[in-house]
Amino acid sequence: MKYYPEDNRTWIEIDKSTAANNLMVIRSFTGNTPIYATVKSNAYGHGLSLFSKLMEENGVDGFCVDTVPEGVYLRDEGITKPILVLGYSLPEEWVEAKEKNITISISSLSSLEKICSMDNSPEFHLKVDTGMRRQGIFPEEAEKAASIINSSGKSLKGLFTHFSSAKDINYPAFSDRQLELFERTAASLAEKGITGFIKHVSATGGALISDKYHLDMVRVGIGLYGYYPSKELEIQLGDIGLKPVMRWKTAISEIKDAKKGDYVGYDLTEKILADTRIAVIPVGYWHGLPRALSGIAELLVNGKKCKILGRISMDMTIIDVGNSNAKAGDEVLIMDDASVLARIIGGSYYEIMTRTNPAIKRILV
Repeated sequence: MKYYPEDNRTWIEIDKSTAANNLMVIRSFTGNTPIYATVKSNAYGHGLSLFSKLMEENGVDGFCVDTVPEGVYLRDEGITKPILVLGYSLPEEWVEAKEKNITISISSLSSLEKICSMDNSPEFHLKVDTGMRRQGIFPEEAEKAASIINSSGKSLKGLFTHFSSAKDINYPAFSDRQLELFERTAASLAEKGITGFIKHVSATGGALISDKYHLDMVRVGIGLYGYYPSKELEIQLGDIGLKPVMRWKTAISEIKDAKKGDYVGYDLTEKILADTRIAVIPVGYWHGLPRALSGIAELLVNGKKCKILGRISMDMTIIDVGNSNAKAGDEVLIMDDASVLARIIGGSYYEIMTRTNPAIKRILV
C-alpha cells in the first residue's frame, strides 16, 4: 500500500515508548481481555505498517482494519497476529482474505447469503446494528441469519456491534440498551444452534468506562494514539497516563524580510502591520494542514510561537518568525497534540490526525 513517493521535506515522528505506555494503560483497564489495535485509515495517520509492527512487538492480540487491502498489506509487511476487517469488503476480495488468513465482517443478510454459498470462504464476524444505524443486521433478523448459516454448514467466528455514545460515564443508558440488544441477538443465535463465536462491542470508550463492556475482546483505536474518545471521559477519568504518540515536523525552506503594509499569500487576506521576518515552510493543506488554521494558528520554532500568516497554500505556509532567531533549515513543530489544532477550528482530533497525508515520512523515535 504505497500511496505516493515519500515527501521527506516534512516528517511525522512516532514515539515508540509513548505508544507502548498507552497500550499498558489500556491493559490496566481491560485486564486479560484481548486487545485488538484499530489501525484503519493508515493507523489514524500514524503509519499502518510502522504502528502495527510496534503494537505487535508490544504484545497486542490482533488488529482491526477497514479494508481487505489494508489487511493484505499488513500480512505482506510481516504481521502475523489475527486481522479483522471492520468495513465492507467486496465479494471478489474474499478469496485473497482467505489466502491471507484475514477475517472479514458481514453486515447484511444478502452478504451473509453470498459468503455462506462460497466454497472456500474466509472466516467472518457478523455485525449487529443495535442503534448506530450504520452497518449491521437488525436484532430481529437473527433467526433468519441463523437459518442461512445452519443451512450452509458454515461457522460464525464472531458477533459484534459498535457503541454510538460510549464516551460518558454518567450517561450509560444508550450503551446499556445497545448491549442488551446485542446480548439478545447472541442468545437468539444460540437458540438456533449457532455457538462458539466470540463477542465484542467496545472501542476505547467502552474499554475505559466499564468491564461489563469488555466481553471477549476490545477494539482500541484512539486510546493507543494517546487520546480520550471525548472531553467528558477525560475529565471523569482524570490523567490515566495516555499521551499523544505523533509529532509532526518540517523545516524552514527560506527566510525573508517583510515590510509594514506588505500582503502575504493568496487573495491579500493578511496585511503585515509592522516590519518583521517571515519564513516559508514546505507544508500545506495537501499535507493535511487544515486551511481553516490560516491566519490564526501558531507553530513552534526554536521554542517560540510563530503565527501562520495569510492563507495556507496547497504545498506551502508562511509564518511570522520576527520574534525568533530562525534561519533556513531550522526545525518547525507543526503538531504534537492534535487536540490543540482541533480546538482552534472547532473540529475533531480524529480528523486532524487521519488527514495527515500518507506520503509524509513516518519514523520511529
